[in-house]
Amino acid sequence: MEKAKKVRFVILDIHGILTDNTLYYTDDGKKSECFSLRDRLGCAALREAGIEVAFLTSKISRADEQVGHIYGITPEKLWGTSAKIGKLDEFEKESGFKDEDFCYVGDEMIDLGVMKRVGFSVAPSDGAIEAKETADYITLAGGGKGVVRETAEFILRAQGKWETVIGRISKSE
Repeated sequence: MEKAKKVRFVILDIHGILTDNTLYYTDDGKKSECFSLRDRLGCAALREAGIEVAFLTSKISRADEQVGHIYGITPEKLWGTSAKIGKLDEFEKESGFKDEDFCYVGDEMIDLGVMKRVGFSVAPSDGAIEAKETADYITLAGGGKGVVRETAEFILRAQGKWETVIGRISKSE
């Protein structure tokens, strides 16, 4: 809970966090994924509390861009690279944020380096064993089932902001 109090910026992996890691293919070969709208509320709550949110995944697809738009993530916060630690280094130099300011939500081996470095790390209940062993918090929700919403609530409750933020959001809807 103490680590969550310091969070000023949340970085989200996409696949396995915002999705359940399942790809669907149509007869004509087009692929699609399913994203939870509950996580949209989580992103909105974080932003309402003054906490920035970014997506960090190996490659940003058109679907990721569309979801980013729906979730209120600005294009400059859609980061596509497999060099996740390098992106964190670059962003820290540009922004002045420090490791302890970040929460990273990841589910797989590629996420471990960032998870070990940031101030507060989160893994979904169905994440890789290594991600769950590394995480400071493991959500009850599985990937694509409200991980971000649950993470946002945990952070904002730790910071004493949850009730105020939800009150403001519910009045604006």
